[in-house]
Formats: sequence, C-alpha cells, structure tokens
Amino acid sequence: QVQLVESGGGLVQPGGSLRLSCVVSGNIDSINAMGWYRQAPGNERELVAAISSDGSTNYADSVKGRFTTCRDAAKNTRYLQMDSLKYEDAAVYYCNSGGLIGGTYKFGDYWGRGTQVPVSA
Repeated sequence: QVQLVESGGGLVQPGGSLRLSCVVSGNIDSINAMGWYRQAPGNERELVAAISSDGSTNYADSVKGRFTTCRDAAKNTRYLQMDSLKYEDAAVYYCNSGGLIGGTYKFGDYWGRGTQVPVSA
C-alpha cells in the first residue's frame, strides 16, 4: 500500500507561481516513477509531468518551460514547481505512483486526493 498526500494548492494570479508537494508513505520501495495530473471541471484528467526513478522528466506540451518536477528521496517527497501560470492551468492537481514503459508514463493504482489550484485575477 502507498499513500500520497498533495499540498501547496491555493489561489494564484495569472503570471504567478506555486509549488506543489506530494509526500509518499507506505511501501515506498515499490515506487519507481511519479506523475502529476490535473483535472478541470468538465475535462478529463490529464498528465502534465512525470519523473522517473533516475530523475528524468517529461512534460506535457502545454506546460513545457513553465512547470518543473523534481524529487527529494530523503524526504519521500515529489514537487511540481509551476511558474507563469495561466487561466487554463486552473484545475485540481493530483500526484500518482506509476511507472515509465518505453518512455511513456503509465498511471498506477495510488492517487492523492488532490489539491485545488484556482487561477484568477
């Protein structure tokens, strides 16, 4: 069993920045890759960033150059740094424990409960 807890969400203005955290507990040694997803009302959940066990990262085209994900293994924490936020970035953001297969992130069974990121002037 793996538990994921996101934090750091909150209201930001367009052009602002926010850093999300995902703390992992439970069977930590079973975790290899982590993904960040987001879901806005009426939309499907979409992958925005992923980080593998070796630290390599991938990003959706919509957030490249603005979002950065990294890991702190000592703290069992993954981060999503969001800069230059846009109205279209507003969503609930979730972390997920999964894996990379052939360079493609595959989501796993464990999700955080999400953290809300409203973007408004």
